[in-house]
Amino acid sequence: QVQLVESGGGLVQAGGSLRPSCAASGRTFSSYNMGWFRQAPGKEREFVTAIRRSGGSTYGSDSMKGRFTISRDNAKNTVSLQMNSLKPEDTAVYYCAATYGTIWRPSSMDYWGKGTLVTVSS
Repeated sequence: QVQLVESGGGLVQAGGSLRPSCAASGRTFSSYNMGWFRQAPGKEREFVTAIRRSGGSTYGSDSMKGRFTISRDNAKNTVSLQMNSLKPEDTAVYYCAATYGTIWRPSSMDYWGKGTLVTVSS
């Protein structure tokens, strides 16, 4: 079993940057594909980005690919999300998730963190 704890959210002005991180417990972190999702008020949870065991990454949209970068450190059991050029529409709770699979739907994730709030002011 894996426990995930996010940190690093906060309030930032439009155009700014944040780097939320997710710390995972357990000795099998390197076995999981790791992802980030987000959920804005009144909206469904949305796929942001993911990084596979091998290190390859995928993004939920071209806009995210150009502004967000996911990385992982298997020695430290962490996965991070560097977010640049933030926009007010990026405001959401950001969730870390883990899965053995490669289908990036909320229903396909095996483990979830509790989320960290990112607020982007205009």
